[in-house]
Amino acid sequence: MPTAAAYLIVVLVWATTPLAIKWSAEAGAPVGSVMLRMLIAFLAGMVVLLLMRRRLRRDTRAMKSYAAAVPGVFGAMALSYHASMTLPSGMMSVIFGMAPLISGLILQLLPGAVKLRRWHWFGCTLGVAGLAVVFADSLVLGSDQLPALLMMLLAVTLFSGSGITVQRVAAGLGPLEQTLGALGLSLPCFFILWLISGEPMAVPLSARGLWSVLYLALFGSLLGFLCYFLILSRLTAATVALVTLITPILALGLGMTLNQEQPSSSMLAGAVLILVALGAYLFGDRLARLKAARERTAELERSPLD
Repeated sequence: MPTAAAYLIVVLVWATTPLAIKWSAEAGAPVGSVMLRMLIAFLAGMVVLLLMRRRLRRDTRAMKSYAAAVPGVFGAMALSYHASMTLPSGMMSVIFGMAPLISGLILQLLPGAVKLRRWHWFGCTLGVAGLAVVFADSLVLGSDQLPALLMMLLAVTLFSGSGITVQRVAAGLGPLEQTLGALGLSLPCFFILWLISGEPMAVPLSARGLWSVLYLALFGSLLGFLCYFLILSRLTAATVALVTLITPILALGLGMTLNQEQPSSSMLAGAVLILVALGAYLFGDRLARLKAARERTAELERSPLD
């Protein structure tokens, strides 16, 4: 697949996923909806794996890698689906876009991690300020969005920590194998949660909700993930990181246009702060290198010729 096409698919899938989550859970059965999504994705992925005449690895390191991904699949998705019942889809995307910042902070607590530099800390501080604005707005309004915001913050923390753990296990799995292994171990967790949630055994879905589940299963959980790993292997990290800046903006616009969502001015201000924070965090290194290169060039121009 051409790199440009894969990049476009990732942007579109990530931008539309929060709205699709909201639509799939609109009938009031978030756990059943996410379980159905993951089951369809797992079965479709296994068919692809069989057509490729490959099998899932089941050695100790592979199983550790699958288990490490469970908090990011089961934990993050279960919380996100519950949060979607009250939180605008665009705001869900903005909060989830903070994953690079949270990953950087988690890494500081682990041995052998690269220490954050001043622009990274500036981005983290600005991101916290943006979150504070969003949370303060919910407190002032006295709405039920505060628990949903806390759920999303915990979801992105689980997602970030899970991703770091998978990297540290370093099992050498392909993206399809890692995805299917994680889904396979997560499905029993979703099933147990579904049984104790009190939701109806037959998942209630509107026509829009059913199409959303299918879209999320085939595109959100399979195609989008595979394309993400493809561009990660072909493009620089800074170019790939642009996705986390583009998708929240698109998601906010889609929520307002297609779902008549109207975030308050304070929420939008907080979202802007978070996006600026992401920009500072992700591209501070590039700007620092450019500045250092200009300084070296200027110094060479000022130095006398031998």
